[in-house]
Amino acid sequence: MKNKRTAQSAFFNLRASITVLLCAAATCLMLAGTLLAFFRPEAPVKAQQQRCSAAGTVSHPAVTGLTFAERVSYQRAIEKVYWRHRIWPKERTDPKPLLDAMMSQAQLEKKVADYLRKSRALEDDWQRPITAEQLQAEMDRMAQHTKQPEVLRELFQALGDDPFVIAECLARPTLAERTSATLASFKEPLPASQFRVESQMPNGIAVAAAGYTLPTISNGAIGCIDDTWRPNAPDGRQGHTSVWTGSEMIVWGGQGVDGYLNTGGRYNPVTDSWLTMSTANAPSGRIDHTAVWTGSEMIVWGGQCCCNPFCTLNTGGRYNPATDSWVATSAANAPSARSGHTAVWTGSKMIVWGGNGGPTYFNTGGDAAQPFDTPVPTPTPTPTAPPAIGTGGIYNPVTNSWTTISTINAPSARLSHTAVWTGSEMIVWGGTNFSDYFDTGGRYNPNTNSWTVISTTNAPAARFRHTAVWTGSEMIVWAGNNGGSRLNTGGRYNPTSDNWTATTMTSSPSPREFHAAVWTGSEMIVWGGYDGSLLLNTGGRYNPGTDSWAATSTVNAPTGRYFHTAVWTGSEMIVWGGYDVSNTYVKTGGRYNPISDNWTDTSPGNVLSARAQHTAVWTGSEMIVWGGLFVDNQNAYFLNTGGRYNPGTDRWILTSTTNAPIGRVDQTAVWTGSEMIVWGGYYFDQAIQSHWLNTGGRYNPVMDDWTATSTTNAPSGRRFHTAVWTGSEMIVWGGSNLSGFLNSGGRYSPATDSWVATSTVDAPAAREIPTAVWTGSEMIVWGGCNGMPCTPLNTGGRYNPTTDNWTATSMANAPSARDYHTALWIGSEMIIWGGDSFASAANIVAQTPAPSPTPSNDGGRYDPNTDTWTATSTVNAPDRRASHTAVWTGSEMIVWGGANDSSSLNTGGRYNAEANSWTATTTTNAPAGRGFHTAVWSGSEMIVWGGQAGITYLNTGGRYCAASGPTPTPTATATPTPTPTATATATPTPTPTPTPTPTPTPCSGRCTPTPRPRPSLPPRP
Repeated sequence: MKNKRTAQSAFFNLRASITVLLCAAATCLMLAGTLLAFFRPEAPVKAQQQRCSAAGTVSHPAVTGLTFAERVSYQRAIEKVYWRHRIWPKERTDPKPLLDAMMSQAQLEKKVADYLRKSRALEDDWQRPITAEQLQAEMDRMAQHTKQPEVLRELFQALGDDPFVIAECLARPTLAERTSATLASFKEPLPASQFRVESQMPNGIAVAAAGYTLPTISNGAIGCIDDTWRPNAPDGRQGHTSVWTGSEMIVWGGQGVDGYLNTGGRYNPVTDSWLTMSTANAPSGRIDHTAVWTGSEMIVWGGQCCCNPFCTLNTGGRYNPATDSWVATSAANAPSARSGHTAVWTGSKMIVWGGNGGPTYFNTGGDAAQPFDTPVPTPTPTPTAPPAIGTGGIYNPVTNSWTTISTINAPSARLSHTAVWTGSEMIVWGGTNFSDYFDTGGRYNPNTNSWTVISTTNAPAARFRHTAVWTGSEMIVWAGNNGGSRLNTGGRYNPTSDNWTATTMTSSPSPREFHAAVWTGSEMIVWGGYDGSLLLNTGGRYNPGTDSWAATSTVNAPTGRYFHTAVWTGSEMIVWGGYDVSNTYVKTGGRYNPISDNWTDTSPGNVLSARAQHTAVWTGSEMIVWGGLFVDNQNAYFLNTGGRYNPGTDRWILTSTTNAPIGRVDQTAVWTGSEMIVWGGYYFDQAIQSHWLNTGGRYNPVMDDWTATSTTNAPSGRRFHTAVWTGSEMIVWGGSNLSGFLNSGGRYSPATDSWVATSTVDAPAAREIPTAVWTGSEMIVWGGCNGMPCTPLNTGGRYNPTTDNWTATSMANAPSARDYHTALWIGSEMIIWGGDSFASAANIVAQTPAPSPTPSNDGGRYDPNTDTWTATSTVNAPDRRASHTAVWTGSEMIVWGGANDSSSLNTGGRYNAEANSWTATTTTNAPAGRGFHTAVWSGSEMIVWGGQAGITYLNTGGRYCAASGPTPTPTATATPTPTPTATATATPTPTPTPTPTPTPTPCSGRCTPTPRPRPSLPPRP
């Protein structure tokens, strides 16, 4: 359904239509009894008879592959494993049904037909066939990075431990879904072949004749270390450095949401995985530094420090990836502190030259050091800035010592120049000194410690912020800025003849600066950058042999960006990080193959766009996230997209948007045992008209489909309400809408798709942002706020759906009044913690002053049997906060994130109710601080995702291991212990979706979140 008000993209509407057509086509063929015959004329011999099953052995599959019927059979085996681990809430008195009662043969066949169609479309329509190498890499990645190894082992075993079957029936669907979703985000109409049912078996399956190796599954979550965060891709950043080691790309430093960084990560393109780098003894955080690879170590040096633009550094460090350790570089006789310099590796030493000792052209005036909202034009040079530097030094890592470089005949002092190493000399060229732009340079010979001036005859026009590569015989420089405009010209310099040859402009990429360039051995590839008004995701390949350009594909290319990095692996260019068109420090990138002219995402595990105020539920095997808000340049996007995260395979799968509820924020979500029910919420349209919703939907993850909830007798539309699941009904209560604050609610039965109103007799006072938990027989609501301005409350009530009666909760010893707190049911008590008295969205409506925020770090435990409160200890409790999350592990409450009146937090604590004591959660490898995120408990880990840090919306997250938590072992018919139903605000919900291209909703006044040190409040006109 196309609806600009909900900011749904054309892609999702197209995908919805295709889904309907495919379903119709598949159904017709299945009714005709012909679908199975389209794929393979004959079945192969049984896998167990043909292939080895021991870990590490090589399979020998039949060349003919698998029949469609066999694929359906294997799909059933996969679904049985997932269903066995699916949580059947203990509140439900009916027995957990068998899979066959939940998923028909026709539905299984549709799943298989869908992934085969996507595979075929990738090959026929996008020329992106899934290869045997990709399937093997996907299996290896699953085995190495699974967060639920026991589930993955069951999946492998269900497929006979046959690597060919696993590749085709587990890895292929995942790759097909991810790649199709990414390509479809370009919103090009899919060709007619997407609708064919016959002959859908990908031609690429012929490569199955190649052998696959069954990988050994790591210990994963079982082997997790208590109080640790799982390594993840480094936080988004710009102004960092990257080097290629021969097997890994190492990124380090730069600027991100948390300021100047001294963190980094190692990316392995073979396994498509990241490892976190140690920060012990690492250099201080910085930007605009340099990095070189020695063959065994990465050396970083210099740069600009936080948070004074006049602060530059002459310190550095040597990082050894083999030992994951740092050693500081000597400061004795080191060059003066600087940034904007260059560094090259000679084979035994690092040569540093040039730069600036104060605020450089590279990182002042709105460039790298400024967290701006939109790309900024080139700043006017500052005449009073400290002078550029024309000196340098040679660093010997063996002796940890520096030697000064001669300045005789050296180029004039400059920064933002380029330098390359020829094998015997360093060539520097171009740059600026704040008042002049250079087309001059020099060649430095470290053996003789001497400089040779290079010719300017036929040299390219003066410039800075350009790139340079060494081909083996020539230096190629290209693009940059001449002080007034961006360039797309360049030149090839031959040091043997001291001559320049211009690069052709025919078919060259558009003018730009802040781009990246690599040399492949035969071509120079340039990509990204800024053209003065736009951040670019275009590029080109330059062949000096033919003096010709070829454009790089934009299909599946990373988002436009600058201040990114690029390395060449020997077969691919890897681009990563930077600042992109969404005004975000990004942690994404891409791998570009110049032979196939194809891009592959470096972060395929996360297909979600950034958002906050979404919802999330845990099913027992997957986290399902949906909805939420993203704000960009005063445009608000209300999302109706979502996704399912499987920690067993460490992958996301998009949720269908066909019949999905309209995009919204501040909705609630509950898990029933077979469906996620979302209801209520809010959006405003292009006319800035507010809409409080009383609609919702039931999402079935087995079928990947939505069913609308009835609006007959449904409660009035609302936001900031609560919802719990009783085992047979969803109870919603409270919230607010245009009429004011509410103390009404309703009980929804998915079995009959019907509503029954909850009594308002003796109900708690009307309010928004309360919390609610289900005890097994009652719903307890507590806290929130009401009034103008919205005044926090410390009252509550217990609702019994059997008698439709309310009983007030005692106020004796109750925690102080609050909202934006969390609540959990731990089996006999409700725990309330954190929150503050910050005014709600009602203050924005009334345009009344809000009281000062007073976040709390205290709480209370409420016993409904005795109607009494017991205070939670504040000794070693986390810092006061609101808009955080809380999960119950079975023995502890873990709180994390949120914000106080000064900053977003990435700290937390584990509360032991029995001992009434706190233990801090580690911040090592923790995600960036945030609020309005979501968190779920998987049985061994807390998974947090999304949220908001100041005005930045996030699509990052992390997995925190708490080994003390019990791990449920569900069976096909048993009722595993679910994560207790928590308040809607206690575990908000993340939503996986490829970055949507929603229709922007204009905003004015105070309808978008107001930037604050703490997460801003939800939008409301």
